[in-house]
Amino acid sequence: MSHQEPAHTVYGLVDRLPAARPAIYYGDRTLTYGQLAERSRRAAAGLEKLGIGAGDRVALWLPNTPAWLVLYLACARLGAVAVAVNTRFRSAEVGDILGRAGCKALALWPGFKHIDFAGILRDVDAAALEALRSVIVCHDRADADHMPLLRGRNQTALDRLLETEPLAAGRGEAESPCNILTTSGTTSKPKFVLHDQAGITRHALDVAAAHGYTADDVTLLQMLPFCGAFGLAQAAATLAAGRPMALMPYFDAAEALRQVNRHRVTHLNGSNEMFKRMLEASTDAVPMPSVRYAGYARFSALPELPQQAAQRGLRLRGLYGMSETQALFAIQPEDDDELFSQPGGEPVSPQAQVRVRDPGSGVALAQGEVGELQVKAPGVMREYYGDAAATRKAFTDDGFFRTGDLGYMTGRSGFVFTGRGGDALRLGGFLVAPGEIEAYVERHPAVEACVVVEGAGDAAGKAVAFLICQAGQDCSERELMEFCRRGLAKFKVPARVHFVSAFPTRVGPNGAKVQRNELREMARTLG
Repeated sequence: MSHQEPAHTVYGLVDRLPAARPAIYYGDRTLTYGQLAERSRRAAAGLEKLGIGAGDRVALWLPNTPAWLVLYLACARLGAVAVAVNTRFRSAEVGDILGRAGCKALALWPGFKHIDFAGILRDVDAAALEALRSVIVCHDRADADHMPLLRGRNQTALDRLLETEPLAAGRGEAESPCNILTTSGTTSKPKFVLHDQAGITRHALDVAAAHGYTADDVTLLQMLPFCGAFGLAQAAATLAAGRPMALMPYFDAAEALRQVNRHRVTHLNGSNEMFKRMLEASTDAVPMPSVRYAGYARFSALPELPQQAAQRGLRLRGLYGMSETQALFAIQPEDDDELFSQPGGEPVSPQAQVRVRDPGSGVALAQGEVGELQVKAPGVMREYYGDAAATRKAFTDDGFFRTGDLGYMTGRSGFVFTGRGGDALRLGGFLVAPGEIEAYVERHPAVEACVVVEGAGDAAGKAVAFLICQAGQDCSERELMEFCRRGLAKFKVPARVHFVSAFPTRVGPNGAKVQRNELREMARTLG
């Protein structure tokens, strides 16, 4: 395939590129696109000898290393499905994913960050491993392939797979399923989001174009984990653009800064917590002078971060995405200072459609009215794997995906994301995004951050606010409620204000997220 031809498969993204072009900077090593393609062909042939074929699931329980991309592309060549497993997961979570997905092979990195992978596997319920036939060991240690992991399974080192004669021709096609990503699963078992090669590829090309990855001088920092939708979307778009990525096995703020300056990184994406830590890790007035694009996701309450970052030469640009739509689905316009740092944006795909509907009645809402975001685009998931009922429920009769998220349409062609649907408040008969109240409360000079949930008991049907005060500042519940009365409609004013030193969080692939369900329980307990 020449580099002018369009790619219709995931592996076609790399096969069309000049072989000598740098693809990955990893430590002191550089891997070219030719080497990445060749290794993935060899790995594919090796997997095929292990019995992996079209539709088979292969779990990738790996950090951000070249091995992850090599095996991912190898699966795509065979038409197999790569199942992303977070390295933070332990026995119950790993067993659930391997069992429900029916994984036939598992790739892991036994020595990564001193995680006891062997011990975790030993604690997995045997029934969850029924389909598992092969374990692929990736490592930087000479003794790792002799490490006993699972009895009764074929165990081989990735290095041995790479000694296989390369696969002559790819088996995977545009419509072949290729990815399973897991949803967060904070209140129930995570859903398995299945994407096909055409959806991943089309979205990657659209992201590369919309985010400016295709310029000749672009280098990206891959500090987001491949196991999450955010990191995978950036990596696929980097491959689609044929640009190099500086690869970090895990996020470390100081190391991220070193990588940015060593490789003159121009583009990166991350959570607001990541960017906060990177800014704190440097005393330079402009710590990342080479960066001209920084896309960020607002996973935690850091309202002042965009302004603080801008003062140090870093403009944080708002994004929107999820596993089902793929991350980087939308990006805020470059030339709109009011919207620039808001979550949401204009879809990267020219074929995408976005609308906002009342979640109860399904009635279309006018510009500026908050409701459920519904989208249609080439990169939207194929299905929830193994859950036909959930798949049917997720789509409208006319083919729009129900995101479950809240937002409103802007005067342009885009939207602003205001919160998760499950976090929405029904106050005074009106649907209210908690972010609206939170943003107002955070304007108070004594407030560092605010999270609003719906109350219970006497506060049922009313807002309850949890606040973190600025260091050295003091404020009373009465003062905050009076502040709210001056600027908010009466039904939006919190019935109670509670002061906390920190919000309960859960660490996911891209950092910590506030656990609103725990705050709801606190609100019920505190009254």
